Amino acid sequence: MDKIIISPSKYVQGAGTLAKIGDYVKPLGGRPLAIADEVVTGLVGETVTSSFAAAEAKLTMEKFNGECCRDEINRILEIAKSTQADVIVGIGGGKTLDTAKSVAFYSKVPVVVVPTIASTDAPTSALAVIYTPTGEFSEYLMIPTNPNMVIMDTKVIAGAPTRLMVAGMGDALSTYFEARANSISGKPTMAGGASTKAALALAKLCYETLLADGLKAKVAVENNISDKAVENIIEANTLLSGLGFESSGLAAAHAIHNGLTKLEECHHLYHGEKVAFGTLTQLLLENAPMEEIRTVIEFCRSVGLPTNLFDMGVKELDHAKLMEVAEASCAEGETIHNMPFAVTPEMVFAAMLSAHEIGQM
Repeated sequence: MDKIIISPSKYVQGAGTLAKIGDYVKPLGGRPLAIADEVVTGLVGETVTSSFAAAEAKLTMEKFNGECCRDEINRILEIAKSTQADVIVGIGGGKTLDTAKSVAFYSKVPVVVVPTIASTDAPTSALAVIYTPTGEFSEYLMIPTNPNMVIMDTKVIAGAPTRLMVAGMGDALSTYFEARANSISGKPTMAGGASTKAALALAKLCYETLLADGLKAKVAVENNISDKAVENIIEANTLLSGLGFESSGLAAAHAIHNGLTKLEECHHLYHGEKVAFGTLTQLLLENAPMEEIRTVIEFCRSVGLPTNLFDMGVKELDHAKLMEVAEASCAEGETIHNMPFAVTPEMVFAAMLSAHEIGQM
C-alpha cells in the first residue's frame, strides 16, 4: 500500500487576517462568490467587502440559508454560473464551509475556506457532509482535492463562544490516539493509503499542544482575547488535527461518537464533546496505561470536556441503550475496525462502562 499525505494548498492564520482576504484570494480568481449566513455577514461582511474592493476583485456576497443540502448547493451553483464566479469563498461554520466546498467542486473552480470558529478539524479536509433540508444526515461528498486555501482570523475566532473552541479541543484530542492505533494496524487512512511518519508526527504534536496550551487558551477566550496560547490551539484544532486525522486515520473514538448519537440525552452535545468521551473509551478498549488515561481525564476536566456519561446528560445507566451505542459503534464500515485488533460490541460496552466509572474518580 502506498503512503499518502494530503493537505490544503495554503493555510493562513493570524489576528485580523480577514482584512487581507482580497489579496490572498485574488491569485485564485478575480470574480469571487462568497457565502456566509446572516450572523456571520453582520460580523465580518463589511471587512470582507472592503478587502475585495481594495484588491479590485468583483465580489458577489450571497446569504447562506443555514443547511448544507442539495437544494441549497444547487441554488448557489446557479448563482455561481450567472456571476461567472471563478473562486468560491465560504465564511462561517461547518455547514457553510461544506456548502462552499461542494459548490466549488461542481463548478470546477478553487475554494477558499474561512472558519469563524475552531470547533472541529473539518475545514482542511477533502470532505463535505450533506444533509436533508430538515437537517438529517444524507451523504458524504468525497472531494478529490483539499481546499485551495484555509484562512483563520484568530481575532474573530477568539470572539466566538468558549464552548466551541473547547469542543474543538475534544475533537483534536482523539487525533493522536486514533492515528497511533491506525499506524499499528496499517489500515488505509482517509487519504486513501497508508499513514506517513509526517502525519503521525503532526498528530502527536496536536496532542502535545493541547496539553501545553489548552487551559491557557480557554481562559483567554473566556475574556475574548487572542494570545499565543489561543493561536496555538486554533492551529492544533484545525491544521494539526485536520492533517492528522485525514492522513493518519480514524479509529475507535469517532466510531464511538457515532454510536453515542443513539442516546437522546447526548443530542445537545457538540461533536467534539462526544469525541472526548469516545477517546477515553478507546483508551480503555486498548488497555492503555493508567498514567495516560489519567492525563487525558485531567486535561478534559481542566477545559470542561465530559469524562463520564453523567457529564454528557445521561441520567441513569440503561445497559440496553448502552449496548445499542456499542453495536452502532461496531457497524460495518465504521472506523472502529481500524483498531489493531478485532472489536466487538461487548468490548465497547465494557470499555464505556469502565471509562464512565474511572472518569468519575
